Amino acid sequence: MRVASVPCNHVYIRHLETSEAARNPHVLRLPDPPPEGCSRSVESRWWPPAMLSPDWVRANHDTFDLMHIHFGFDTADPARMHDLLAELRRHGKALVYTVHDLANPHQPDPAAHRKLLDVLIPHADKLITLTAGAAREILERWGLDAQVLPHPHVVDFDSMDRIRTTRRHDASDPGHPGHQRIGVHLKGLRPNMDPGILDPLSRIVGKLPNTVLQVNIHAQPLDPAHVEYREGLAQKLHAGAAEGRWELQAHQYFTESELFAYLASLDVSVLPYRFGTHSGWLEAALDVGTHVAVPDCGHYADQDPSIAQFRLTSDGVDEDSLGEALLALLNREGLPGLDASGRRAQRINLAEAHREIYRSLLGRL
Repeated sequence: MRVASVPCNHVYIRHLETSEAARNPHVLRLPDPPPEGCSRSVESRWWPPAMLSPDWVRANHDTFDLMHIHFGFDTADPARMHDLLAELRRHGKALVYTVHDLANPHQPDPAAHRKLLDVLIPHADKLITLTAGAAREILERWGLDAQVLPHPHVVDFDSMDRIRTTRRHDASDPGHPGHQRIGVHLKGLRPNMDPGILDPLSRIVGKLPNTVLQVNIHAQPLDPAHVEYREGLAQKLHAGAAEGRWELQAHQYFTESELFAYLASLDVSVLPYRFGTHSGWLEAALDVGTHVAVPDCGHYADQDPSIAQFRLTSDGVDEDSLGEALLALLNREGLPGLDASGRRAQRINLAEAHREIYRSLLGRL
């Protein structure tokens, strides 16, 4: 089965096949064509996806059997999306859409994304989403059922095994240092990031014995010579570090191994989001055995039973619920999330579920 996957080269999509499938693939996902224009970042060389063009479908319809859209349509408009769907129909190609984002974390105004969802969701031949909460929202908003298939692992199995084994050993070692580390990563300050969480978070951590707050951010917003410099935030972050309220680490984009090591260095990762739906960052943290505290927007808390949730208000973070979430996580024993064995079994199930969806759609055409 040949699938025009939008995108293809992304960890989520790569892990929808078993790790053995590279030698004997059941599903052939077309490689990402060169993107239309320049890539958004070094992390997203597939963006913007050329496959979302009606012209691409018209020229390449004989190279694939169906299309599966995940994300990457940020800059599309509803008219172009209608044209894409019409071109797929013209050539008898089914459309699968996995609803990752009911609210786009890169767009402060949700209106544009909602208009695109109003095109994609009602016209897809099959809907998938990652959590029961998102499926309920899709049913409430569009009256349509979405099959719930959980997010696959992000960390590779060898790293997962190594990191989780080390952490279990350290936890059982009475001589291991007892400091606990809570981390919040502001990344490149995409629109759904809320630096306002730092003040209540620092007050909470300041009352906890042997606990450190670590604040990470990409280097560009703190660099006066860079176009993304945020003077007010830079001053605040440096002042907080000088006052001992948090440890500040500014750096370039993590490599994969650097990201895994960073997450594994934390006891709790706090997601500083004001809106959104699901999180791959959250999945990577669980893979390495790090607890996660999430806001009550979107459906983050549905991604794993171990997750603790705090409330958002119109003014920002509810400090009491954030403190309760952190205390609950810090007092838990054992590592959260599935281990490598559990993730392997989950990945096999996900691969089979996707193959069955594709087979059922091809059988109807």
